[in-house]
Amino acid sequence: MLRTLTALFLSMVMTAATATAAPQTKTTDSKPNIVEKTTPLQPEAQVVVYDKPLFAIKARLFSFTAADRANVISTRLSKLIKDPLFSPDSLKTIDGDSTSDIYAGDIILMSVTEADALVEKKPRQVLAAELANRIRAAVEAHNKAYSMNSLMMGALYSFLATLVLIILLAVIKRFSPKVIAKIENLRGTYIRTIRFQSIELLKEERITALIVTTIRVTRVILLLGIFYLYIPLVLSFFPWTRGIADKLFDYILLPVEKVGMAFVTYLPNIFFLLVIIVLTHYATKLVKFFFSEVEKQTIIIPGFFHDWAEPTFNIVRFLIFAFAAVVAFPYLPGSDSPAFKGVSVFLGVLFSLGSTSAVSNVVAGVILTYMRAFKLGDRVKIAETVGDIVEKNLLVTRIRTIKNVDITVPNAMVLGSHITNFSSSAQNYGLILHTTVTIGYDAPWRLVYKLLISAASATENILELPTPFVLQTSLDDFYVSYQINAYTDKPSVMALTYSELHQNIQEKFNEAGVEIMSPHYAQIRDGNRTAIPDQYLPEGYEPAALRIFQKDKDERN
Repeated sequence: MLRTLTALFLSMVMTAATATAAPQTKTTDSKPNIVEKTTPLQPEAQVVVYDKPLFAIKARLFSFTAADRANVISTRLSKLIKDPLFSPDSLKTIDGDSTSDIYAGDIILMSVTEADALVEKKPRQVLAAELANRIRAAVEAHNKAYSMNSLMMGALYSFLATLVLIILLAVIKRFSPKVIAKIENLRGTYIRTIRFQSIELLKEERITALIVTTIRVTRVILLLGIFYLYIPLVLSFFPWTRGIADKLFDYILLPVEKVGMAFVTYLPNIFFLLVIIVLTHYATKLVKFFFSEVEKQTIIIPGFFHDWAEPTFNIVRFLIFAFAAVVAFPYLPGSDSPAFKGVSVFLGVLFSLGSTSAVSNVVAGVILTYMRAFKLGDRVKIAETVGDIVEKNLLVTRIRTIKNVDITVPNAMVLGSHITNFSSSAQNYGLILHTTVTIGYDAPWRLVYKLLISAASATENILELPTPFVLQTSLDDFYVSYQINAYTDKPSVMALTYSELHQNIQEKFNEAGVEIMSPHYAQIRDGNRTAIPDQYLPEGYEPAALRIFQKDKDERN
């Protein structure tokens, strides 16, 4: 009874509103569009039943907006559909003076107003009948989807889909190892090395590995695709999960669609990037060929040393890559986005703050390269480190000492230190090895010269020409300093050469009976043995007795 009174009240209100507006319509016969202007369109709202849009509400009713009306109607329909006693045949429309109401039994679901009919450009009664039919069809579809027959069919279809899934997985598991084994057996027969004249472009092992990897990747993609189709398919068989299935399909289909559209839109830029890559590749190959010929001295550039070819090629290649990156940057995807620009600025700041020492070492490495201070294999002394150069790059220089200790020195430190290169002129002029011995004034200097030169000549790795020579470096209080100078072309073993030279000096001087007075040697000679080893003393050698002479008083005075 209360619902009937409410419907009658709404009908009376709409009749009064129509009557109030009637005089305005009569006074504006010459302006047929006045009603449309006095009823502005509102943002439409959808009537939704179980996440499915049913129809749109585009006009307001009194203080109710289109969204308010759509929410109320959606709530009523949802409660009505859940009622197991509700029958779609109970839906009916009742036309009033200003509204056409849609009833479900004694319950009013919604009212169709003149404003609704005006927006849809249909008669009010026709629009009400169409909306009632839509509601009836939605209820029937819902009841059919949740019927026992539909659920049983969904279970049957799920069982069949699962059975097909198991069969596909078994087939893939059974045949994929056989296919891989078959490919492995074809190596050397149908799969052979690709050659161009005598050059092997692609070995058969590499071709087989690529085919096997492609098969395995295809198998993984196929398995993922099967599971992705299986899960939404099974979910779509049941009404409770049908919406989830649609969302799962959208999660993949929408990104694929967007990526595809973006790829098609981006095709001109891709072609431009491909042109840049191809030009950069062949420009690099051309530069590499040129500098390799310079290194082989096939091409000679005046003032340009052949050992500069490789580092210069590395610098030119870096400049080519940098120029290509600058040209290609505007055509990269997302290069105009604020995020991309922000990341670029952030990386630039990090590089500026954290690479100060690295940049200084790189600059020092370039300077050292063109200074030609040393090369790989040279025996050098940098600061207090002596050894052979085993590696040099733009950042550091590595030295291996005679004790097989690898020392890494930053290039900036190398550039700021004194560099002594023992190998740079050894092949052309010979490296002079020198050592000093001190001999007493009682030994004739010509004999000392002869002994030192013979010791140097007997030493391995000492050159015969130029001949060794001796210099007297000082006349001290108790001895004379002699320096033997000898040439060698093997500075990498100069430690062993020095050791053998010192051995030969001792040998020669002992054989000649000449005492070496270094280090300082002071003693009372009378009555004492000489410092020469016993095997070099004459047979029957006896030290002289200590003799003390006393002088007369007159002589002492």
